[in-house]
Amino acid sequence: MADLVNLDRCPVYASFFGAMGCACSIVFTVFGASYGTAKSAGAIFSSGVIRPDRLMQNTLCAIMAQILSIYGLVASVIISGALREKMALYTGFLQLGAGLAVGLCGLAAGFAIGIVGDAGVRASTQQPRLYVGMVLILIFAEVLGLYGVIVAILMLTRSGIGATECTW
Repeated sequence: MADLVNLDRCPVYASFFGAMGCACSIVFTVFGASYGTAKSAGAIFSSGVIRPDRLMQNTLCAIMAQILSIYGLVASVIISGALREKMALYTGFLQLGAGLAVGLCGLAAGFAIGIVGDAGVRASTQQPRLYVGMVLILIFAEVLGLYGVIVAILMLTRSGIGATECTW
């Protein structure tokens, strides 16, 4: 009877879910980072024509968007370090959930950073006093990605606790 329990809880395809979580975390956060960078870069360069002295100051949006990809990289490295050929299905599902949490939060944060960065850079080029407000809103958008990393780390720390040992 114990062998049947292990077969149900430790199927050969369990590591597939962990690998998908690893891939989803980096792919979705990179999509978000690239969108945020591309969307804000158009405003940065067009505003640089009007006010070239503010060009480096306005690159903050693109830098913040790239931080999102680091979040995905951290989660992918943690997940890949725990991948095994034989692992519990519970662990694989938690790894998939963690990868999706950080990936989709990073994607949403990238969209927010891109849209805020585009409008904020254009507005602060015409009225420099709006720059501080833009930075605050960018921080709020960036925190969305950070929430995903926190949830992913919490899920990954729970993925080994109470899981079936797959030793065969």
